[in-house]
Amino acid sequence: MLPRGYVFSHKDGQSEHIFQQILPHTVSQQQRTEAHLNVTNFIGPLMNVPRLIPTYQWTPAEQPDVSFRPNDVKGSNRKRRRTNHSQNDLKRQCFGSPGPHNQPARNANFTSHPATGLGSSKEMCNSYSSVPTCSSAVSKTGGCVPSLREGSHQSDFHPSSVSDKLSQQILNLFHACEQQNDDLEKKEHCRAALQRDIQTIFPCAQVFLAGSSLNGFGSRSSDADLCLVIEEGTVNHRKDAVYVLSLVRKLFYTLSYIERPQLIRAKVPILKFRDRVSGVEFDLNFNNTVGIRNTFLLRTYAYVEKRVRPIILVIKKWASHHRINDASRGTLSSYTLVLMVLHYLQTLPEPVIPCLQMDYPECFNPKMDIHLVPSGPSNIPAFVSKNQSSLGDLLLGFLKYYATVFKWDKHVISVREAKTLPKTYCREWRDKFICVEEPFDRTNTARAVHEKVKFEAIKAEFTESYQVLQLRKDLSSILPLKNTRPKR
Repeated sequence: MLPRGYVFSHKDGQSEHIFQQILPHTVSQQQRTEAHLNVTNFIGPLMNVPRLIPTYQWTPAEQPDVSFRPNDVKGSNRKRRRTNHSQNDLKRQCFGSPGPHNQPARNANFTSHPATGLGSSKEMCNSYSSVPTCSSAVSKTGGCVPSLREGSHQSDFHPSSVSDKLSQQILNLFHACEQQNDDLEKKEHCRAALQRDIQTIFPCAQVFLAGSSLNGFGSRSSDADLCLVIEEGTVNHRKDAVYVLSLVRKLFYTLSYIERPQLIRAKVPILKFRDRVSGVEFDLNFNNTVGIRNTFLLRTYAYVEKRVRPIILVIKKWASHHRINDASRGTLSSYTLVLMVLHYLQTLPEPVIPCLQMDYPECFNPKMDIHLVPSGPSNIPAFVSKNQSSLGDLLLGFLKYYATVFKWDKHVISVREAKTLPKTYCREWRDKFICVEEPFDRTNTARAVHEKVKFEAIKAEFTESYQVLQLRKDLSSILPLKNTRPKR
């Protein structure tokens, strides 16, 4: 378990300034100003204060050098053999050639490094726990996942993957809707500004961009998820999180570039707001670091096989059009939908994707320091599947699987183990209509579906869309393409 850090008071809205609660009185005004400017995170002598997370910085990515030469060793669809290689051995490398389209989002240049400080504060802020890490976190020389300094290359598809009309429609919609460079940069600019301002009240705070903005499944219209991290430990989400986010909300009312801050007191409380400059809607949570971990797990799945991203983006658009993609209204969250698609692709007779947590457990260790998580899977090679089904066949198969094959009342979806688990009578699964296991904390990501009428509506959409698409083999028969494409 990660160490339990500082525990906040639970009185929402108390008048004392937060500095008086978490900072030593020896901190000078100059040091407070320096924290605001993100120049130093020195916070005085070692006391009972939250541990500092490494500074999270971003600079726009440069156009990568794409003159790669593939390795001689090719991947296979078999699990890698467990041998006695040392932990520092580099995994097989696999580079994808750049795609013909030149506008997919380049990933930002995120760097994690300890903030500078003085004396004992520096030692305190850099005292990371010793936990197993993936060797690729130390050195990246290749892999299927583009680093956060590189562009997101979508290599050419095998002709059989897009040979039919339905597959071409899926690919065209994907290219029209995928997140672009400027979309990501707008979100990053807001994140960086927020971190600077939040550090005026929490000098040790770091703000991480997570969710679809980084996991490879974002679209031009995607909202942005942010995670405010002050301590590497568990928090009482009903008390600590509400209290901290209430203080942040008060700060937001003073910021000219933030509008409509709203605190949602859910199981995982979030602070919703809008960036006036970019118009992007944001959801900010507190210390929900599992969201950072699953962002980079999903990011690896997004790039381990080139068909994954187009299929998932189109399925998200389909679910949104049919109004079954809104957890706040009792239907499926986008995260749950992604896990459902990955599960289907993992469990085909010839899998399209592997089980990453079983094949590369060291790269997705739940105890890995949070600042190492982004680089953890950077050397994982591409998965070469014997299954060469087209995009259209995979979409049709996904709808058929959940319309006619999957047993909703008996099975739990597990991407972590690449199979269905038996639905037991434990609290997490008992009396739940849909059970989808979160790969890290193993909770039910589909818990929002708690009404039978909503559950039946979800099943009905799978059944009806499968029947229509099987008959017509035309994406526009289940998703109006003209209205789905973003307005330029």
